[in-house]
Amino acid sequence: MNTAIIFGLLIALMLTGMPISISLGLTVLIFLFTMTQVPLQSVALKLFTGIEKFEIMAIPFFILAGNFLTQGGVARRMINFATAMVGHYHGGLGLAGVLACALFAAVSGSSPATVVAIGSILLPAMVKQGFPARFGAGVITTSGALGILIPPSIVMVMYAVSTNSSVGQLFMAGVVPGIVLATMLGFTTWYRARKFDYPRLPKATWRQRWRTFRESVWGLFLIVVVIGGIYSGLFTPTEAAAMSAVYAFLVAVFVYKDMKLKQVPRVLLSSANMSAMLLYIITNAVLFSFLMTYENIPQILANWMLESGLGTISFLLAVNILLLLAGNVMEPTSIVLIMAPILFPVALKLGIDPIHFGILITVNMEVGMCHPPVGLNLYVASGITRMGITEITIAVWPWLLTMLIFLLLVTYIPWLSLMLPKALGIM
Repeated sequence: MNTAIIFGLLIALMLTGMPISISLGLTVLIFLFTMTQVPLQSVALKLFTGIEKFEIMAIPFFILAGNFLTQGGVARRMINFATAMVGHYHGGLGLAGVLACALFAAVSGSSPATVVAIGSILLPAMVKQGFPARFGAGVITTSGALGILIPPSIVMVMYAVSTNSSVGQLFMAGVVPGIVLATMLGFTTWYRARKFDYPRLPKATWRQRWRTFRESVWGLFLIVVVIGGIYSGLFTPTEAAAMSAVYAFLVAVFVYKDMKLKQVPRVLLSSANMSAMLLYIITNAVLFSFLMTYENIPQILANWMLESGLGTISFLLAVNILLLLAGNVMEPTSIVLIMAPILFPVALKLGIDPIHFGILITVNMEVGMCHPPVGLNLYVASGITRMGITEITIAVWPWLLTMLIFLLLVTYIPWLSLMLPKALGIM
């Protein structure tokens, strides 16, 4: 009964158009003060202790690093390198877009930042070369979603905070699935370009490839700084985030010199705004998670599923459907912070590896970024291309279908996620 009241109240508040973060907080406060005897002090205490986690500090640092890289000329150099490597295949610039998104995702950790950085440069070039605008929009919108699967990933940090999982293990677990998805998106791009005979670029010489690699190597080296630093034990994921922010600043301002020192305060302010917004959502989601635990809802759900004979295969399918439906009305951060604490105990009881489960949730969030009505990548791509949301939605369907096939692979082939962490001996 209480479960129905809680979720009914949350849905009612959301239907009024209230932001999800405020809806979560109000749901908790209304229920606690009208249906329970929980003292106000414990709510306030949970509010502060809930975000008093070292891992959360990684979020503002990764956001800051992504903003420095977005405005610091790193994306343009990565596009040049990607074009030199794959531009001569069918749909060359489209393939270059997939590769550039994968590379930029590995240094920014943000899906919208990847779409903005790569799309704003590459999409006009694709249209100029003769590609249909829809083709370019489809490629960049979906490939940009690699930003939350290829580490570093802010969504993975959120999952780790919600479930007390290892950020380092999640980062390593995302590498192989990220490469597999980038390959599948690249194949879809190549196939459609070959089918419709879209333009190809002249094959670059090895000299040109080496030159573009040298120009982009400072940006690419950030991948080594983050992943290498975490794996070698040189620093924790949170410290890696801080290092990436400092490194991105030095590269953007002093190495590439595409950003002036007077622009730095603006980047710091925009990063602070985004970080504050995410931390506010986290705070309210922590309160909601506290209410779930107080009412024993995750345990009740786990026991009900086990008693009803729901097996691993059925549970994972149900999780995918639930998360994809949630993606229709909420953005990834809120979904992870609300759903992960509820579904995680059930997954553990069914013997599902928590790291594999985290990658599954991350891939669901990735798909959610690319489908309406609240797919953030759709709106970002719409702003860049000046295309309507309906037109962008139609444009992404071939690649979105590829992502759904990949979601099934990740769901039912756990070694895709676990092979690298196990090979590196960190699991």
